[in-house]
Amino acid sequence: MECGLVVTHLKLQHGETVEVKGKILSDCKEFVVNLGQDCDNIALHFNPRFDCKGDVNTIVCNSKENGEWGEEQRESDFPFEQDGKVQLSFTFLPGEIKVLLAEGHEISFLNRLGLKTIEYIAVEGDFKIRVLKFP
Repeated sequence: MECGLVVTHLKLQHGETVEVKGKILSDCKEFVVNLGQDCDNIALHFNPRFDCKGDVNTIVCNSKENGEWGEEQRESDFPFEQDGKVQLSFTFLPGEIKVLLAEGHEISFLNRLGLKTIEYIAVEGDFKIRVLKFP
C-alpha cells in the first residue's frame, strides 16, 4: 500500500482533534489512517475495507506497539462509498480515540499505548486526501 501523506512532530494533546477530508477512489479496496508516535508505535490504525484481506464493508481498527500488532477490533457500521467524499474527525482523549465517521456514526478505540501526545499521522491506500485540519 502506497503512503499518501506522512506528518511528524505534531504534538497533538489530549482533547485535541484532527480532521481528514478527501475522496475515496472509485475502485477503492481499502484506505488507512494511522495515528501514533511513529510507524512502529501506532495508537490507532483505522482501516476501512471495501473488499480486502477477506473483509467486505468492514472497518478494522488496531494498534501497533514496538512493531507488533495488537488484537483487531472490527466495526460493521460502514458509512463509506467508493467514489464518495469523506470527512473523518479523530479526537484524542486520555483513554481513547473517538472517530466521527459521519453524522450519527462514531466509534471509539482504546488508547492501548497510553500515549500523552500524537506525533505521527499517515494516510495511505485508495484515498485522495484533500484537507488535514486541526480545528
